[in-house]
Amino acid sequence: MEEFRVSAVQMDVRLGEKAANLERMDSFARLAVAEGAALVVFPECSLTGYCFESREEGSAVAEPVRGPAVESMTELCRELDILTVFGFLESEGESLYNSLALVGPDGLLGSYRKAHLPHLGIDHFVDRGDDLTTVHETPLCRLGMNICYDGAFPESARLLALAGADLVVLPTNWPPGAEEFASYAINTRALENAMYYLSADRVGEERGFRFIGLSRICDVHGRNLAEADGESEMVLTATIDPIQARRKRIDRVPGKHWIDRMADRRPELYGPLAGEDPSVEN
Repeated sequence: MEEFRVSAVQMDVRLGEKAANLERMDSFARLAVAEGAALVVFPECSLTGYCFESREEGSAVAEPVRGPAVESMTELCRELDILTVFGFLESEGESLYNSLALVGPDGLLGSYRKAHLPHLGIDHFVDRGDDLTTVHETPLCRLGMNICYDGAFPESARLLALAGADLVVLPTNWPPGAEEFASYAINTRALENAMYYLSADRVGEERGFRFIGLSRICDVHGRNLAEADGESEMVLTATIDPIQARRKRIDRVPGKHWIDRMADRRPELYGPLAGEDPSVEN
């Protein structure tokens, strides 16, 4: 695995206007490629928007994972020779999911369905995803995907790290009140798992609901490689070295003092994490 450049696109999105959103993703992808990006990550629900007021309204703009949007993004990836991750509403039979598609020049490489659902926007109405362990072997790296609220649960990132992820991407639609999470937790997820972590948030407003931006890309030590403000549309680009994410041992003093946050785990002590905590009231 060699170093590569990754971009997080922080953009506004038009509610329900899929063609317009695809056109804007196309434009931002070209800006990212101009910065050397081989992987371009767009926000949660970047195809559709987020603030739907019923399941029926969201379903009207949903599509199968192998639908027109993935076909359009495949053409773009083929032209630019890149991989992309973008958010959309996925329909499968009677089910509706808040999903991500991972797309390359040859088509769909993988997908992800949001597992942890806040009481916000379309997440009031979608079904829960149930896979937190799949890591996608891409030509660039081993890639894990989460969506927004998933990042608030450290188990989500840890499971992907244990499955071998070099980079976890977190497309989001953060509301006001999530500033502290955006500013600190992203770095923590990277540091505690010794892997790269990227958040791609949106900006703008839908139906009176404002989005806070603050996208960032962190290295395996939890340091910011790139970060955005809270209002502007922009492309953040940084270099990822998968080899660094696979060297879990960190030597503080060579040969004498080191830490390894994977090898030093004590799973035998973590049993309560496997079930419900009866002390917590729902």
